[in-house]
Amino acid sequence: MERKRNKDTLYEVLSLESELERERKKTTASPNILQSASQGSMVPSPPEDDEEEDNDEPLLSGSGDVSKECAEKTLETWGDLLSKWHLNLSVRPKQLPALVRSGVPEALRGEVWQLLAGCHNNDHQVEEYRTLITKESPQDSAITRDINRTFPAHDYFKDTGGDGQDSLYKICKAYSVYDEEIGYCQGQSFLAAVLLLHMPEEQAFSVLVKIMFDYGLRDLFKQNFEDLHCKFFQLERLMQEYIPDLYNHFLNVGLEAHMYASQWFLTLFTAKFPLYMVFHIIDLLLCEGISVIFNVALALLKTSREDLLATDFEGALKFFRVPVPKRYRSEENAKKLMELACSMKISQKKLKKYEKEYHSMREQQEQQEAPIERYERENRRLQEANMRLEQENDDLAHELVSSKIALRKDLDNAEEKADTLNKELLMTKQKLVDSEDEKRRLEEESAQLKEMCRRELGKSESEIKNNGSIIGEYKQICSQLSERLEKQQTANKGEVEKIRLKVEGCEKCSVLFNKEGRLKAVKKMEGSEEETDEEKEGLKNQLREMELELAQTKLQLVEAECKIQDLEHTLGLALNEVQAAKKTWFNRTLTSIKTVTGAQGKETT
Repeated sequence: MERKRNKDTLYEVLSLESELERERKKTTASPNILQSASQGSMVPSPPEDDEEEDNDEPLLSGSGDVSKECAEKTLETWGDLLSKWHLNLSVRPKQLPALVRSGVPEALRGEVWQLLAGCHNNDHQVEEYRTLITKESPQDSAITRDINRTFPAHDYFKDTGGDGQDSLYKICKAYSVYDEEIGYCQGQSFLAAVLLLHMPEEQAFSVLVKIMFDYGLRDLFKQNFEDLHCKFFQLERLMQEYIPDLYNHFLNVGLEAHMYASQWFLTLFTAKFPLYMVFHIIDLLLCEGISVIFNVALALLKTSREDLLATDFEGALKFFRVPVPKRYRSEENAKKLMELACSMKISQKKLKKYEKEYHSMREQQEQQEAPIERYERENRRLQEANMRLEQENDDLAHELVSSKIALRKDLDNAEEKADTLNKELLMTKQKLVDSEDEKRRLEEESAQLKEMCRRELGKSESEIKNNGSIIGEYKQICSQLSERLEKQQTANKGEVEKIRLKVEGCEKCSVLFNKEGRLKAVKKMEGSEEETDEEKEGLKNQLREMELELAQTKLQLVEAECKIQDLEHTLGLALNEVQAAKKTWFNRTLTSIKTVTGAQGKETT
């Protein structure tokens, strides 16, 4: 049966808070503080807010980014190891533990975790999972309540009814049906969420089953959580050996391990700490077993020793709840912590020894104490745990309310942004319509300009033709005048030559003219014949006529040259008019376009 989701009340903060309060009163732990399947375990979810380290808000679970980038050499090393491992999956490669201590590359974690857990051949469990999710779970309400509190800082799980929450719900529901003795325990959702971030839900369910059964995590929830209290005793004995001053300080202020370390063991550090550190812890857990939780716990206590020694009871609890998880948001700090944890040698023999001490102590207590005293002591312990659970439940309620308020703000911002975008869309559409109208207007003007250009071009071509014909006529006239001038000059030369020959043939004239035809001074010789005045006068008249004719010929030549110059000037003017006509049309076109563009810009403004 699919779970029901009420999306309409997602942001009803006041009613949600009162509903949680009523639910808390119904499900508050009874004198059996650590009940089994029907009530689930006591693990609280983490509070909210990834603020600065010095404020009072706890770190929101699911915080921190984990990069998939990895050095090429590291990937090659892991690639070679996986290739060898796949040849014989029943035997782990010798170099595997050393590589895991440095951290499994994020891109390979899904595959490596399944191989470490022994889930490489789990087809039967995949089919079983698909059957289990169709069955009803008696703890459906507890599962649904915890899903919203799991990794609210992670994008995959923060949306109510999203794919992440839906897959997480199915896994928790399937396990509650699969393990009837333990069922769903509060806090399992964090471990399941970590697995879901690296593999499909069917494979995540298989790895979860392996961790619960083969790695002994489910034993912590059995027999009134007796094995969990044994873990607390072992942790305190390790503190007594490795950090004796801090152990004595906790004794003095009355701080016991179950008051701060319950989530460390029950959720494997997945509920409170940044994901980079959480993933590395799961690497070590699947490779070396649940005992690595002691290494990490001791490393945490050792690195926080100075701060914890300066606190009282309340201050220590607050320090574990707020500053400690925030300190490891830094990847560098988380790496140093994990290096310290891996360097601490805690032998299984020592843990077995402390386990025997615990059981011996329990037997002695049972033998020495009267039943009433034992029940009173157990009742006091359960009441303390109950008070702690109520405080943690209040923290969860605060976290959930803060988360819903933040979601409400996000939704309001999204709605405002949507309204803004809608307005911008309408304005853009209007601008598009205006642009299309302007485009049509410009196309019409362009067509008119083209028509005008065609007309102007036709006029220019006709003017060019007319000017060409005029120039041709001028050239023809010039050539005719040049021919006439040449003929006249030739005729004049012939006449001059005839006259010169006549002058040279005349004895009288040859004395008066030189070879160039000019007059020369002639001495009167004795015995020469006297020239008559009439002959002289006749020669003078003839000379004047020849000079006059020569002057007329020169004048005609000058007039012809003037006409040629006029024709060349007229031709230049015609060419200039053609060029001016072309430029005038082009300038008018540019001016029209600029005018239209300027008017459009003013209208838009």
